[in-house]
Amino acid sequence: MTRTVMVRNLVAVAAITLISVGLSGCDYWPPALQTQIEQLRSELQSVTMEKGQLQNQLASMAKVKDDLQTQVNDLSKANQDKSIMIASLQNGLSAAQSRLAKSAKVATPKAGAGKPTAKATQRAPAKKKAPAKVTVKR
Repeated sequence: MTRTVMVRNLVAVAAITLISVGLSGCDYWPPALQTQIEQLRSELQSVTMEKGQLQNQLASMAKVKDDLQTQVNDLSKANQDKSIMIASLQNGLSAAQSRLAKSAKVATPKAGAGKPTAKATQRAPAKKKAPAKVTVKR
């Protein structure tokens, strides 16, 4: 019986020792493992720095993109305004050409009809008007 009590006590002491070692942890780190840990830490630091640099570049590129998009929008608006101006000038030109064609058709039959009257000879010759200048806003 004493033997069984001794075995039980030994097992209990071993269990308590194992549990206490397991809970306290082991402070021994082999040199190769320490070297590997330091290498991983340095790699982590360099990758973190690269990440910061890339984030700065991304922010700078996003700002440039926004600036260029603003310029594109401004140029698109200016292009649309110029297109509207060109269309209105073309409409004005076609209207002026049609008025000119109508006045030319009306003037030709009157010039060849009959004798000149006294009123027509006494009139001063009509001065030609200079075409209106078209200004382009910039």
